[in-house]
Amino acid sequence: MLEVLKQLPADPILGLSTAFKQDTNPKKVDLGVGVYKDEQGRTPILSSVAKAQKILLANEESKTYITPQGVPGYISGMLELLLGKGHKTLIEERVAAVQAPGGCGALRILSELLNRCNGELTVWVSDPTWANHIPLIGSAGLKIETYPYFDKDQAGIRFDDMVACLEKVNKGDVVLLHGCCHNPTGADLTKEQWHKVLELAQQREFLPFLDIAYQGFGDGIEDDVYGLRLLADNLPELIVAASCSKNFGLYRERVGLAAMVTTNRNVRDAIQTQIQSIARGIYSMPPSYGGALVDIILNSDELKNEWLGEVSDMRERMQTLRRLLVSKLKDKGASKDFEFINSQKGMFSYLCISPEQVQQMRNDYSIYFVDSSRVNIAGISTSNVDYIADALTAIL
Repeated sequence: MLEVLKQLPADPILGLSTAFKQDTNPKKVDLGVGVYKDEQGRTPILSSVAKAQKILLANEESKTYITPQGVPGYISGMLELLLGKGHKTLIEERVAAVQAPGGCGALRILSELLNRCNGELTVWVSDPTWANHIPLIGSAGLKIETYPYFDKDQAGIRFDDMVACLEKVNKGDVVLLHGCCHNPTGADLTKEQWHKVLELAQQREFLPFLDIAYQGFGDGIEDDVYGLRLLADNLPELIVAASCSKNFGLYRERVGLAAMVTTNRNVRDAIQTQIQSIARGIYSMPPSYGGALVDIILNSDELKNEWLGEVSDMRERMQTLRRLLVSKLKDKGASKDFEFINSQKGMFSYLCISPEQVQQMRNDYSIYFVDSSRVNIAGISTSNVDYIADALTAIL
């Protein structure tokens, strides 16, 4: 029976990682896989996380299942981090939430919930968007359409085109928005643009679906949730998928949150049963370890402050690397103005070069990133930035 299934092509990002490992060029550079790296190219365990691990090891007394909802302190801590302590939706007990296996798990749970609400609705995603959005949402049986977002020729957001498209979205449809640090482009909405999105959501009565995986990597922990809080303040319903992979460095622990702002407590109670039912049908019970670590950090003033400092250090390092790359390209006489990289935020940037030029970077210089020209800024270091700039200048 199994022989009827055909071999699928390699995942474009994971396939790059395999090719990079097989490359024997000593100067090779990996700008593809989206993990934070330090100057030595390592993805370190944060100091705050290491301390939380010791606390957990000293105090954990059982490996029995946790609650179907997840670690309670993790959920409350994350909701306060996202919405703000004392937010009206929390006081009014209007938020349903479950701990999920990573941001991907959260996206899938929420997509399944939407399908239960209305299997005929359309989910609108930005063009471009994170590559895994479409399979995660589509695998739940939902129809997907795109709205214009980024112009590679102008290296900026196509906001007028985005607005024109969203003005035609049907009532009850869902619009997926990146909370901050847009993946793959690094181009974020301004505060004024977020207000326009709110206005459109109120007029068209679509449901915003926020994916926030990089809180703290853009402008700061509070600034990066401006759009999310604006919508939560002014709309009756909102759904949010959050991840702790990047800002806590908990990639392999798969720590995510699926949350829904509802109209009242009764609806919240119903939705809570629905999302737990969905989770039960996919993976049954949530993992504990990563959520327990975040619980310890967010509910300790000392560890939380240390963690906030570490997030700031990562953000500032990536901002410094952006400026350094742009400066090097200018000094080397690159025929393209890359100043737009400095205005992009978070871990990723679009270099706005062609797929053929991306292939040339890979073939001639062993510098690996995806054909869209998305690069992981954290993969740059002071030791390889000149090599990267030389290669870019040459292929242009």
